[in-house]
Amino acid sequence: MTEADQGDGVPGWLTALALAASGMPVPAVLRPRPGGRPAAVLILFGPGEEGPDLLLVQRGPRLRRHAGQPAFPGGAIDASDGGPVQAALREAAEEARVDPSGVQVLAVLPDLFISRSGFTVTPVLAWWRQPAPVGPGDPVEVTAVARVPIAELADPAHRLSIRFPSSGAAGPAFRVRGMLVWGFTAMVVDQLLALGGWEVPWDASRTEDLPAEALMAAGGQGPVS
Repeated sequence: MTEADQGDGVPGWLTALALAASGMPVPAVLRPRPGGRPAAVLILFGPGEEGPDLLLVQRGPRLRRHAGQPAFPGGAIDASDGGPVQAALREAAEEARVDPSGVQVLAVLPDLFISRSGFTVTPVLAWWRQPAPVGPGDPVEVTAVARVPIAELADPAHRLSIRFPSSGAAGPAFRVRGMLVWGFTAMVVDQLLALGGWEVPWDASRTEDLPAEALMAAGGQGPVS
């Protein structure tokens, strides 16, 4: 993370990550299926006070889909968006008050499928070249916005596996900034840490059941939500 910036102001480590993530393998559980509704999320890296950070939002508890979950800002692609990049930037503006003019898109990653909601999600990776204050754009949709340092996500003390009582399956999770990041978002963060060379050995056997309130919000579904 100390590599010099490129000529366009994008850190060298992020340029390398964007290249690697563009061809990242898709886990079987996230492979696209026919008929998925198009959606996009913004994976926004920025220069934080504690080193590079990643923008996450906490979804509102009354939403029909992914209620209460920490997530990347994002949502369904509207016909007026013109594609996943515009949709991801629009959603980040609506949900977290991110000014799109200060964001530089670097890569569009492989599509991923979320089985519970039926969305085919296109992750858009970007650099926050002009960070500005952020916060919930609509308190019904988003209750909190956090810039989480990469070092905090990579810290083994903040990592665990979450087990889903209905199936017994487990997946990666992170406990950061008062949030339990699990499901789809945690799986993507887990891959990005590995691709970026930030992953630190951690105890994957440290397993907890998904909290009851999170399970209820997820509709009692499986690990990808």
